[in-house]
Amino acid sequence: MDARPDAMTVAGLLADPTRLKVVAALALGAGTIEEVAEASGLSLKDVALAARRLARAGLVRRDRHALELLTERFGAAARAAAESAPRPEPLSDDPAEDAVLSAFVRDGRLVSIPAQATKRRVVLEHLVRVFDAGVRYPEREVNALLAVWHPDTAALRRYLVDAGLLTREAGVYWRSGGWVDV
Repeated sequence: MDARPDAMTVAGLLADPTRLKVVAALALGAGTIEEVAEASGLSLKDVALAARRLARAGLVRRDRHALELLTERFGAAARAAAESAPRPEPLSDDPAEDAVLSAFVRDGRLVSIPAQATKRRVVLEHLVRVFDAGVRYPEREVNALLAVWHPDTAALRRYLVDAGLLTREAGVYWRSGGWVDV
């Protein structure tokens, strides 16, 4: 069968530990049922059954005892899934800001703090929106709000204060800059 499995099928097949071991052994250079069994510690029967299932799905080419992992099928399934996935909602109406935010924010979390000052400013102006104007926050609450975004709350606090977006006095913070949604 010359199937072109989709990403869900590939993930489902690899969720089985036996099939995952067979794929791993093939990826590491095993080329026969016997070599896969030896490399994976599986029985010949288990390897043969897993190989048959992987071959039916189009991930393995099987010729008697010889096996070949069709690695390009994994990449093709991943690319097809990425192309069909809906585009995420923009994080900013400004395309330049959205490009910066998209590079640093994933699933509502800051994956890293930008080293470049201009990019860091864009990210900080986005983060400061979690603080309401006119509200004073103790440091513990500031840390709790920032921890949702990134584990290095001390660095984020410092950057927000240095950027003039938060002001600190006697362990109490308040929003002092950035755009306010009304």
